[in-house]
Amino acid sequence: MTHLELSSITISTAPMGRDNPLPPLRELHYFQPGVADTEISRGLTYGLATSLLPYTLLDGYGRERADTPLRTAVLSNGILRAEFLLDYGGRMWSLRHLPTGRELLHTGSVLQPANLGLRNAWFAGGVEWNIGTLGHSPLSCVPVHAARVERPDGTPVLRMYEYERMRGIVFQVDAYLPSGSSVLFTHVRLRNPGEAEVPVYWWTNLAVPETPGTRVLVPATEAYQMNSDNLLRRVTVPEHDGVDETYPGRGAYPADFFYDVPDGTRGWTAALGEDGTGVIHTATGRLRGRKLFRWGTSVGGRNWQDWLSGPGAAYMEIQAGLTRTQLEHVPLAAGASWSWVEGFGLATADPAEVHSTDWTGARAAAARAIEELVPERVLESELAGAGEWADAAPVETLHKGSGWGALERLLRGLDLPGTPFPEDTIGRDQNSWRALVRTGTMPTPSPDLPPSSYTVGPRWRELLEKSEVTWFTQLHLGVNRYHAGDKEGAREAWRRSLACDVNAWALRNLAVADAAEGNLAAAAEGMIRAHRLAPRLRPLTIETLKVLVGADRPGEALAVVDRLDHADRWHGRIRLLECQAAVDVGDLRRAGRLLDTGIVVDDLHEGEDALDTLWWAYHERRAAADLGIVNDSARVRIRRDHPLPCLYDYRMD
Repeated sequence: MTHLELSSITISTAPMGRDNPLPPLRELHYFQPGVADTEISRGLTYGLATSLLPYTLLDGYGRERADTPLRTAVLSNGILRAEFLLDYGGRMWSLRHLPTGRELLHTGSVLQPANLGLRNAWFAGGVEWNIGTLGHSPLSCVPVHAARVERPDGTPVLRMYEYERMRGIVFQVDAYLPSGSSVLFTHVRLRNPGEAEVPVYWWTNLAVPETPGTRVLVPATEAYQMNSDNLLRRVTVPEHDGVDETYPGRGAYPADFFYDVPDGTRGWTAALGEDGTGVIHTATGRLRGRKLFRWGTSVGGRNWQDWLSGPGAAYMEIQAGLTRTQLEHVPLAAGASWSWVEGFGLATADPAEVHSTDWTGARAAAARAIEELVPERVLESELAGAGEWADAAPVETLHKGSGWGALERLLRGLDLPGTPFPEDTIGRDQNSWRALVRTGTMPTPSPDLPPSSYTVGPRWRELLEKSEVTWFTQLHLGVNRYHAGDKEGAREAWRRSLACDVNAWALRNLAVADAAEGNLAAAAEGMIRAHRLAPRLRPLTIETLKVLVGADRPGEALAVVDRLDHADRWHGRIRLLECQAAVDVGDLRRAGRLLDTGIVVDDLHEGEDALDTLWWAYHERRAAADLGIVNDSARVRIRRDHPLPCLYDYRMD
């Protein structure tokens, strides 16, 4: 008998904090590695998103954690128990094999956001559903809709769904455990309700425990490897340059491996321990790609893992996606939908075969274990059967997500009974936009208050063009135009916004536009004016300091810091910028005090070298003050005499 119920789990959690209200106007930048493969090369240049809009950044978290009850949905059939975090993207946080008591996924002792996602905040552990564009999903750390659906045989289904705003598509994940099944199934569907083709991106990411004896097996003999230099290299599997890379716990540095699974081969991945037992993931043919990510055993890699999951909780990720690498998008036609079925479970193979130097035999042993656990024909049958109930209306609402799907339903008249977006989910972030749809105008708030949300796209732009001219409508029109590539039209709208009522938000947007065009002097002046109007908005403070440091005005940056309240003065990112400014202005005593006290940057980005660069810059300036000049040989001595402290070592190479 299968049960679906609501529950909760208490985890030491760092709160998400307040959303950043400033629109992310800066363009997304993609690396374009050369690769001698026509299909991958075509995918690398198709469908690149220009910005995160209409999303805003989620960067208000810190590292102070407290035990927090989190809402979950639980599926259980006596063999497997799966638990999903409904306020965090529907992440499958736990998958436990009940007869053995074994947890199949990596679930750290903490839930700690960090700057690894598209919107900044992301956390490690469980199984996440990545949709949107390259990077962890914009929905990773926000609530999703959840409902109970029933299959024709009465099996309960947990349906999690949302409207993905960047691409304008609806996704649903239907998770279920048939009675007596040793496999958890998910039926995933992406639907494009729009009138134009859209680029789509999907990867299912499983975080699994990593030990030196855990081996990752896939049906491939070659892969594309990508290290911190963002270059794709064709390598052999399992060994490359004399190293067996299928044991991630033995690798020194972070790396991605995109496995080249031959066409027509069943897609699967297994992470099996020394005893030949471990988690497996398999899917129907729509999910072509298979990937392994490891953090590595270097100081930087271990620091990242300790931060994300707590001490001694090493993990890796095995992943499956729509494309052969994670750098590609594929087209989903107007009105079309794609579906596939995935399976998760515990498999056991002969350990001698799994860990044999004979890669062909090792793969065959894992493939037999997976086929025994869940035959390929069973997955295909589940996919065919899902067509009978994929559009079934929910029998019970379990959890409410955002109101954006409901707003889009009002705007476009969407009719999606299987994934209903009721109007009562519309809240603060959507209220102004609902008024614009219904009345053609928006309520005008005080310019002292930052906007809480944004919309982009031709339909919204047309409504804004026709609406009453206020500081608020012109601010949003400028954001919409900027996103569409009309930079001068955006400037014109923001200047009209200022003419209606002086506000920090239009000033800030104009400054960002100036900075993007290389006019740092104008950007600095604009940021200073904006910050004077909203000196307590931390994201604006950080942007102002970045522009002032970048414009070679470190003294003014320090003057801004000196006027901040205590909480902002001690914020890690602000302390980092203060230290950079102090080094630039030559105040080495101030810089040294900051470095010696300790700078902890809550939203340090994966691959960001700000901490180690600052450390060496400080010591080079100190040496220059003593020696008068620092040459290459002196730099070598400086790095030898002042090694990078572990606290500051998050290097990815």
